[in-house]
Amino acid sequence: MDSIKRKKGKSRIAFPEDYCVVDIETTGLNPAENEIIEIAAVRYRGGKKGAVFSTLIKPEHRISSFITELTGIDNDMVSEAPCISEAIKDFYEFAGNDMLMGYNVNFDINFLYDNLLRCHGIFLENDFIDILRFARRVLPLLPDRRQTTVAAHYGISITGAHRAEKDCEICNACYLFLRDEMRSQNGE
Repeated sequence: MDSIKRKKGKSRIAFPEDYCVVDIETTGLNPAENEIIEIAAVRYRGGKKGAVFSTLIKPEHRISSFITELTGIDNDMVSEAPCISEAIKDFYEFAGNDMLMGYNVNFDINFLYDNLLRCHGIFLENDFIDILRFARRVLPLLPDRRQTTVAAHYGISITGAHRAEKDCEICNACYLFLRDEMRSQNGE
């Protein structure tokens, strides 16, 4: 998959009212070598939280102690979870044509794209918005722009971070603050 140019959607800078925030947890950083162990997507309509998709995924290889320590997801938790083929198709059907949003979302999109293509021959073509890009513009003086740092800056609770559904909620809260600051800076 690394040598193939992805035919994914376009990265946008926009302030939609209707979108789907996505987050995944994985066994590592490389979509060609590592596996998705959790997918969550939270649909927002008119800026209000709607339906939620969330599933653990049983990987083909054991989850390392490092990943368990980071995410709280262990091998027992995923032992009865669906396989990636089933989970990725369910995610795809849930997301539909929604604009996808996430924090450093290219990471998530690449894993989702590669797994959807590998398992079902389907391209993930949804356009997407990366909230990290907003944070880089609005908060250049923070020591870093990790989602937890940005959330702490705005007083957003990060309890439960590094679990996919909670990270979706944290991302959306960051989006709302950053969107408002960007609008204010632009005189809107």
